Amino acid sequence: MQKKIVVAIDGYSSCGKSTIAKQLANEVGYTYVDTGAMYRAVALYCIENGIITSESINEKQLENDFSLISIEFNKNSEGKSEIFLNGENVENKIRSLSVAECASKVSTLGFVRRGLVYQQQLMGLNKGIVMDGRDIGTVVFPNAELKIFLTASVETRAQRRFEELRAKGEKITFENVLVSVKERDHRDTNRTESPLVKATDAVEIDNTNISIEEQNLLIKTLFESRVL
Repeated sequence: MQKKIVVAIDGYSSCGKSTIAKQLANEVGYTYVDTGAMYRAVALYCIENGIITSESINEKQLENDFSLISIEFNKNSEGKSEIFLNGENVENKIRSLSVAECASKVSTLGFVRRGLVYQQQLMGLNKGIVMDGRDIGTVVFPNAELKIFLTASVETRAQRRFEELRAKGEKITFENVLVSVKERDHRDTNRTESPLVKATDAVEIDNTNISIEEQNLLIKTLFESRVL
């Protein structure tokens, strides 16, 4: 019987972390947790309650309200994990560019990160979990048996994000998406609380020029080497 492990997948925005993590979790029967969705859910709460604007975040109000924010993952009829904010399915609501930008700002707040990291660590106590984000292998699960760090060129990532948003009907230019991706990279790597860095024992994968099939095969091989 194979042992259960924790798989931590970190990396830059629009590298396909969630797609890869979902694929692996489905293949090996593990639980998948999208930590980015958790920060987006907090950002959505802030937007809907007037806590955040394009200029500022009312940190005191968010800190006071934080205990009122309930985040859960539930599987839909197809067996796919979807996120719920205070009982409401917000899987589609949180995927807009505006929510993503707010999530990047909210994620710089120490009390938000500490609160969500605690929830994430509880989810992984029994292992058998695949989790993706920015600080999974460095902060959430520093002892994870398999750590992967994904990267790709900023232009490639912006093009992927642009195509994803256009497919959802958003009217956006590639230039705006490119600026957004660059700004997010800067915030993610320069914040004082849990900045995005590659764990020393993580396997780095640059997927700029490799196919999804090649990437999935590489990650599955890495996984199998850790559960023997």
